Amino acid sequence: MDTLFPSLHAPSSDRLALCVGDRTLTWAELASACAHHVESLELRGVMPGERVGVWTQPALETLVALIAQAAAGYVTVPIDPKLGERELGHVLADAAPKLAVAADPASVRARAPGLELLTATISDDRGATPIAPRPILDVPVLVLYTSGTTGAPKGALITARNVASDLDMLARAWSWSADDVIVHALPLFHVHGLVLGLFGAIRRGGALRWVPRFAPEEIASALREHETSVLFGVPTMYHRLCEAAEGELAIAEALRGARLLVSGSAPLPVREHQRLERLTGHRVIERYGLTETLINCSARHDGDRRPGSVGQPLDEVELRLVDDERRTIDASDDATIGEVAVRGPNVFAGYLNREDATRAVLDAEGWFYTGDLATRAHDGQIRIVGRRATDLIKCGGFKVGAGEVEAALLEHAEVAEAAVIGASDPDLGERIVAFVVTRSSVDVKALEDHVARLLSPHKRPREVHALDALPRNAMGKVQKTVLRAMHDELRAR
Repeated sequence: MDTLFPSLHAPSSDRLALCVGDRTLTWAELASACAHHVESLELRGVMPGERVGVWTQPALETLVALIAQAAAGYVTVPIDPKLGERELGHVLADAAPKLAVAADPASVRARAPGLELLTATISDDRGATPIAPRPILDVPVLVLYTSGTTGAPKGALITARNVASDLDMLARAWSWSADDVIVHALPLFHVHGLVLGLFGAIRRGGALRWVPRFAPEEIASALREHETSVLFGVPTMYHRLCEAAEGELAIAEALRGARLLVSGSAPLPVREHQRLERLTGHRVIERYGLTETLINCSARHDGDRRPGSVGQPLDEVELRLVDDERRTIDASDDATIGEVAVRGPNVFAGYLNREDATRAVLDAEGWFYTGDLATRAHDGQIRIVGRRATDLIKCGGFKVGAGEVEAALLEHAEVAEAAVIGASDPDLGERIVAFVVTRSSVDVKALEDHVARLLSPHKRPREVHALDALPRNAMGKVQKTVLRAMHDELRAR
């Protein structure tokens, strides 16, 4: 394939391309809608190569805008509509999009008063000039913002070659073809929902059925409607699907009818692997990646889907484990732990406006140091065991930086000290737990709401515990191992 979305340039007329709720587009209708969107940008004086924000609102128009801009060579900055004030301000200042596209501009206009907005529409008129095929080059098509584990979120520059090569590697690993209809309920501002779910379906020439609001019944209904369906989800979703399937046979049958169940964004507990296999007959495919690298490893459709493992490196990805000095570790005993480093056509072009941060993780030979710790088995299967930076919390499929939540808590007038940890949760994977030292009595709900106002709602603490003082070492650093032990003791009571 020498263009990002080949089927967009020679569409058949009546095959399904996109479905959101009860609204659908065939491939011919999608090609026309994309052409109109690009014309709208050009009329505003925005040209390929320039950055354009897209509010990822739950509408068919949003999907069209994201596809059209990637096909035509624009650099899209996906914007989560639930971003807090500070997060949104940082993204808009850092990326500086020339304008932003929104299916419902009225709902976001007051949040970004200085930003020009373009209303995303879908026209019935077939008269727009089709988007010309563009070669796949090492030029950015996305700026995806990381979780901000340390400091403000960084914008990862993802190129057309990154996207195309990674999706093609996954196609070979999963036997992914134009016959597959992808079903997912993932947000469109992350790699999982946007690059894999949307761009992947369109690059393969298949279709996407997007369920903007996750509900087991909605997922089951979507799977039943298509002969060859593939479900993308995160562990929290699979946990809830298991809960629902155990009480409703129809949901289990719908899951059983899917060709593949694919899980990512956080480790899927072995218990959920076993429950899903018992309920559906499927062994889930797990895969592993990051914003900066897209997907690095995956189980194969015809290979060993081992619970607790993320499979082997994809066929064009080099992966090695390294020690603290970044020296290669040769062990393949599924016990020796090292940091994962990867190299390949999937590795990003760097961070926007942050050459220092790029140099810290990407060396002169093209190796990206992920910060993830893993073991390697004798057959090359990789098992992720943690983070070098322990302050990354994976909650409900989202990655949350503990420092970001701590900073928000400290902005509350009555909070003197704050520390945040992740604690295991059977539904969310990890829940956000905060320990605070307050100047006066403060209602816990008020602190949770305070964080949810400044940051995204999913970053609010699920538990808040008041202490007289935070445990610190001789250097004044908060001892989070002590806090985790305290939390375990509280949970055991």
